[in-house]
Amino acid sequence: MQIHFVQHESFEAPGAYLLWAEERGYSVSFSKVYQGDALPSAVENLDILVVLGGPQSPSTTKAECPHFDSLAEQALIKKCVKAGKAVVGVCLGSQLIGEALNAPHSHSPEREIGNFPIQLTEAGKQDKLLTHFGDTLTVGHWHNDMPGLTANVQILAVSKGCPRQIVKYADLVYGFQCHPELNADVVKALIENETDLAGQSQRHQFVQDAATILSFDYREMNAKLYQFLDNLVAAYQSS
Repeated sequence: MQIHFVQHESFEAPGAYLLWAEERGYSVSFSKVYQGDALPSAVENLDILVVLGGPQSPSTTKAECPHFDSLAEQALIKKCVKAGKAVVGVCLGSQLIGEALNAPHSHSPEREIGNFPIQLTEAGKQDKLLTHFGDTLTVGHWHNDMPGLTANVQILAVSKGCPRQIVKYADLVYGFQCHPELNADVVKALIENETDLAGQSQRHQFVQDAATILSFDYREMNAKLYQFLDNLVAAYQSS
């Protein structure tokens, strides 16, 4: 299996996604666009594309962020979807999948930073790749936007602060607005690059302070993500 990551910033690291791939012995490659890496020009040798998060939005221009090319990433996503590859979007990545499929992103009703429960919808409870999540699961969050919805999209999970936490665009194409990949190292980097987290935690009901975020045990949600990814690989190999 060849797993390719598109990483937008050093502090928006793949976390448990990368650990899973390494533990399974899969081949891993990166487009670290913040370092000037190019996106793949061909996708034939890729099996899973993982587009990570970032402080950008799909509407961020190259003038605003020279290393981020939203349209080029959307074109890569389209190419992978058309070729029957598995695609997973994380936060910004999930929004880029929606944009690539002509579903514009929008603002989430609430800003969410920290660890809060998501609830599986009826569609989510029936999705074979997610049944092990249970009815609810506490996962990481770090966002202010959410992915757009296509005509055929299924919303698989929601939270009190956001009605689009996990969305399924196609059998092998999933968007995670939430962050089940977070671990202590990734969270420390995110906190270091977040502006006025203490103040935000006073202003927003779904923003936790740094001490609360750092005290969370991330192992359960990481394990659930591993199982989802194993299920995705099995679905991809049988497609």
